[in-house]
Amino acid sequence: MATSAFKRLPGFRDFPPEDLALRSHIVETWRRVSKRYGLLEYDGPPLESLDLYVEKSGGEIVGQLYSFTDKGDREVALRPEMTPSLARILGDRSRAMSKPIRWFSVPQLFRYERQQRGRLREHFQWNVDIVGEEDVAADAEVLAVAIDGLREFGLTADHFRARVSDRRLLSALMKAFGVEENALAVAFGVIDKLERVPRETSLEALVKDVGLEISRADALLEIFDAVSLEGLPEDIIKSGEVSTALARVQTYLGALEAMGLREYVEIDLRIVRGLAYYTGIVFELFDTGRDLRAICGGGRYDRLLELVGGEPLPAVGFGMGDVVLGELLADSGLIPEFDRSIDYFIVTVSSDERAEALRIAHALRENGRSVAYPLRDQSLAKQLKAAVREGAGQVLIIGPDELARGCVTLREMESGVEHELPVSELE
Repeated sequence: MATSAFKRLPGFRDFPPEDLALRSHIVETWRRVSKRYGLLEYDGPPLESLDLYVEKSGGEIVGQLYSFTDKGDREVALRPEMTPSLARILGDRSRAMSKPIRWFSVPQLFRYERQQRGRLREHFQWNVDIVGEEDVAADAEVLAVAIDGLREFGLTADHFRARVSDRRLLSALMKAFGVEENALAVAFGVIDKLERVPRETSLEALVKDVGLEISRADALLEIFDAVSLEGLPEDIIKSGEVSTALARVQTYLGALEAMGLREYVEIDLRIVRGLAYYTGIVFELFDTGRDLRAICGGGRYDRLLELVGGEPLPAVGFGMGDVVLGELLADSGLIPEFDRSIDYFIVTVSSDERAEALRIAHALRENGRSVAYPLRDQSLAKQLKAAVREGAGQVLIIGPDELARGCVTLREMESGVEHELPVSELE
């Protein structure tokens, strides 16, 4: 069968060196920032029990997964996200660990979804979680990691913003407007769609599906139309539950202000985060032009570990994918130029010098230098062209005269300057 018949699966990527260089740049940057915050790296298997994801997200998630029955007759799935694996791992050991647990990972994840800009069927994702700390300082710390992760690429407040809300505040506000406890989930769904559907549709849903009077529904939507916390009615602010939630948000913003990151943060009560397990402050990071999908999303999820059999621990975290981030870096002109380079390229005048060339090359490699050379006899001109292609900083030329004197001719490729160098000094 012809090789051309084997096409790459839709939604998946190949990584030739220039593309892998970008992926490596992204992952190395994520790791660098994680370590600055004292986070420890972990990982888990790419294949998990299907029940792990159904328990967390419900049966409807199965249609979005790469799932199958394995040879042991087990229902399994390629991991679509990392948090359930984190919960499973900690469920076995968290009771014996000091708190808070500060972990990060960079897994490859898989979802069978419709492709669009910024969304593929596989991606690499930066996951950061702080487990075992309920104070709002943990929420601020996690968002600071995400913001600094983007700043490390050269992105600024001109490029992105974190849009922040609090599900506890949203619950308190909606209760103050008359939403019953058993209707909160439906109301959250309405708020989550505010930016994607006409206002009249949202108003109708609040009346018919949530059970609010039209005047109350309209007044509630006005709060979300305003986006920020400014202009909340005085009687609503004085409500005990609302007041407590507002104080928590203000403490959160104060921590980010102290870190010098407040300019990156906007309060936006329309941010709900669709996943049902979020319990507190939630956030999403978007490009300021709003041309792309969310770069990052996360928040507090205090009950997830308990759902998968672990101890009831508070937790907060986020996930940031490499696909949308790569789009943003490209749009912002911040993708590093692919630099093919090595320290030395060794050129031999004839086959008689090959043994010495191999000896020198290996000695240099053992000292941590990158070295290449032709794998078969070539003319001097072809070898020098190969040195240019490889991006060699220096070329070592070995001929019979140099071999006899125990030296090499070293050519600086940028300047073209040549000088002889004893092999002993080179090594």
